[in-house]
Amino acid sequence: MSAEIVTVTRGSSPLILSMPHPGTGVPPEVAAQLNERGRLVEDTDWHMRQLYGFAAPFAPSVVEAQLSRFVIDVNRDPSGVSLYPGQATTELVPSTTFDGAPIWQTAPDANEIERRKAAYFQPYHAALAAEIERVKAEHGYCVLWDCHSIKSVIPRLFPGTLPTLNLGTNSGESCAGSIEAAAVTAMARHPFTQIANGRFKGGWITRHYGRPSSQVHALQMEIALSAYLSEETAPWTFDAPKAAVLQTALSAIIAAALDAAKTLERSRS
Repeated sequence: MSAEIVTVTRGSSPLILSMPHPGTGVPPEVAAQLNERGRLVEDTDWHMRQLYGFAAPFAPSVVEAQLSRFVIDVNRDPSGVSLYPGQATTELVPSTTFDGAPIWQTAPDANEIERRKAAYFQPYHAALAAEIERVKAEHGYCVLWDCHSIKSVIPRLFPGTLPTLNLGTNSGESCAGSIEAAAVTAMARHPFTQIANGRFKGGWITRHYGRPSSQVHALQMEIALSAYLSEETAPWTFDAPKAAVLQTALSAIIAAALDAAKTLERSRS
């Protein structure tokens, strides 16, 4: 499995951090098709590894995409079905930026999209699925935390300013209710605007892998970039003092979810 597509860092706990959108890599044949705007890969989830550095004491596994979502979005339904029918979104292979600006000088056709699914989409999900099975075999359950960030103001996607913390559990279907409740309670203790299952209820990763009945509990956290960057524009500079406040909150939320999952597993056994 090519390191330029996905990297896997194995941990020793039930926690997996999935990072589908921090990558900026673009294979040469794809770069040749992008226009000048597309080559900026601006809709990246910037600095995910650095932001989630606080999670080291949880001993998580980390599954991280290395390619830009402009190559193919590993958090979209591979069938092409929209995750948010009736709402603006981007596709399996995005045709525009979040703001609606075209990104291709030569738009990929159906055959090219199928090629990218095999070459780039499938390796990420093979790695993630294998890690979920390994963690489940070792611990009996898995907490999958899907890590995301986005600009706080994108009129095409949502009105006004996005809350800082956006927890998604596919409206309660992707994890046990007690785990969601623990995460929401912990989230409410911190001084950030927040919502659960609002505009972002969880992408394909959360919806596809979250199976509480099979002891796989998936939660997505979408974070406004304003919470940890100096500015929500290039060069996308990480602001360590600002991020520290956010990291304290995220650590408490993840700890609460893990504690609830452990309690649930004990009661099940």
